[in-house]
Amino acid sequence: MARGEGLGRVFNVVPAASGVTIPMSDCGAVTWITYEDDGSTILTLTELDSSGVESEQALAKIARVHKAPGTGGTWTKVTQTAASTYDLSDDGTNDAVAYTLLATELSAGYDSAQVTVDGGICIAIMHDLNIQRDPGNLATNIVS
Repeated sequence: MARGEGLGRVFNVVPAASGVTIPMSDCGAVTWITYEDDGSTILTLTELDSSGVESEQALAKIARVHKAPGTGGTWTKVTQTAASTYDLSDDGTNDAVAYTLLATELSAGYDSAQVTVDGGICIAIMHDLNIQRDPGNLATNIVS
């Protein structure tokens, strides 16, 4: 692995992540980046249990996100009462949202998380990897 190369050393990426289950056992956090040209994105966060003991449930942890225009501008922090959704649809300026969930924020018995968006692009970046791998040996370990 080349020193300074982030993929596999610092992060892993799921380029099409809306509705995809992200196992958080191999990372400390996951950041979802969404983009929809008209800025009408609604994110919905759920947590899952890969063993099947617990069922999927809404996860009310979205208390802080960052939003930005598609190009130009800067990221703006937004705070809300913790909820399982974030709605950007009333924003006429910003088209992108970044939201980070720490693995420690999952409920007891849950080990995976999922963000679903109602349109646009959703990318998941798993970071603070527990095991570093060369990108050629980096399995996505993703269950859709």
